[in-house]
Amino acid sequence: MDLRTEIHHMGAHARTAAHALAILSTAKKNSILLSMADELLAREASLLEANALDLEAAREAGLSAAMLDRLTLTPERLAAVAEGVRQVATLPDPVGETLRDWTRPNGIRIVKRRVPIGVIGIIFESRPNVTVDAAVLCFKTGNATILRGGREAIHSNLALAAALQEGGERAGLPPHAIQLIANTDRESVRHMAEMDRYLDLIIPRGGAGLIETVVSLARMPVIKHYDGICHTYIDRAADADMAEAVAVNAKTQKPGVCNTMETLLLHREVAAAQGPRLARAFAAKGVQLRGDEAFRSAVAAGAPEVAVEPATEADWRTEYLDLILSVGVVDDLDAAIVHINEYGSHHSDAIITGDPVAARRFQDEIDSAAVFWNCSTRFSDGGEFGFGAEIGISTDKLHARGPMGLEELTSYKYLVEGGGQIRG
Repeated sequence: MDLRTEIHHMGAHARTAAHALAILSTAKKNSILLSMADELLAREASLLEANALDLEAAREAGLSAAMLDRLTLTPERLAAVAEGVRQVATLPDPVGETLRDWTRPNGIRIVKRRVPIGVIGIIFESRPNVTVDAAVLCFKTGNATILRGGREAIHSNLALAAALQEGGERAGLPPHAIQLIANTDRESVRHMAEMDRYLDLIIPRGGAGLIETVVSLARMPVIKHYDGICHTYIDRAADADMAEAVAVNAKTQKPGVCNTMETLLLHREVAAAQGPRLARAFAAKGVQLRGDEAFRSAVAAGAPEVAVEPATEADWRTEYLDLILSVGVVDDLDAAIVHINEYGSHHSDAIITGDPVAARRFQDEIDSAAVFWNCSTRFSDGGEFGFGAEIGISTDKLHARGPMGLEELTSYKYLVEGGGQIRG
């Protein structure tokens, strides 16, 4: 069987599974999710063995430390993944929710109700936990999934998908509800993107090259986020201790993910005092700094032991996903807003200030999916928003924006009830 035929067979199986999933009760879905979580823990040894194969290959390929961290499973991380599945089981099920119910003057009743999307294809890179997050969120909302991960995590992904499907089947999961494409050739992406007969939606999670490829090929709707060029702006009314703590967390807590800060902006009135302090704090965490002339001058005067490379135009548009940070000094709030809307990726941006008027202006005028006041951009996450595990963070505006939880994996339909009315 050639690759295209194989993937289309998977699509046909997924469509059959989607019909069965759409009519499962919430209680049944939750019992299946608990069975999946149990199976992940029961297979800890084999899952870690599969992950070790991926890590060995990744080291031989020269992947960065940040990328290796994204790829790594440990007993603690696996337990957290399983707990995430259990948490999804506790979340309200949006399927079947009545969004609106009204009766027309002619007596016809119209109900707008949430329903599953159907079959969702998800293409992602490197992070094996995405296999679980994507599969269980889609399942909770009655959607079948076809997953295609990157070659870096192929052994981990195959083992995780098998654990979910087989563990779920013991509690009543329909066959082929969760499928993972074993072939990591780029041709598999093309075949998925062209399979509009079976896929209702496709979600790419990865680098700009992958996303652009999917967008250019897809025959079905795409939900995506391009880069995570997230900013933190320290206003002149910011508390210095808070500013340091939030900025350092936003950059260093987990540098290889999309909600990590990539650019820090300082109000000109605080640059001389806070620039050196921040430079030392970032240097202590191993962060390489790239700054504009004003920031470099401030650091040279107040913390000459910290090296700051000149920032280039390209730096302001770069998602490093590493311990590298661009830092700039702006004249005021207006300049910060202009800079972020110009160079940002409309993902997640933050202001640190004690001035509520400045904060509200920032939140109103920054065109991003999530805009934070006095907290880290690292909170731009489905779990932190209370959604449970997330399917991704969308920088689109239709139909989902920001962290995507269960509601974003549903559509709706109209149920129309009459008593013999005809249209004249």
